[in-house]
Amino acid sequence: MGNNNKPDQENHNEWNNDPDNWIWGIFYYNPKDNRLFPPKRIKEFGWTINFANPNSVFIALIIIAILLILGEHYTN
Repeated sequence: MGNNNKPDQENHNEWNNDPDNWIWGIFYYNPKDNRLFPPKRIKEFGWTINFANPNSVFIALIIIAILLILGEHYTN
């Protein structure tokens, strides 16, 4: 890591490839990683949630709630 203790791309890649940071191979959990939505194990598949970061879980719940409210609105 650099002088400012901010992880570089190499650390992000290392964390992403570490199987210990993946619960059941699908849920990313890494308290060292401050990213809200890191890339999935196969980057071409998009992003996932860092479940170790409470902010990302909160944002994901807000997005799900908005989608449910909009879905309910448009089905009536």
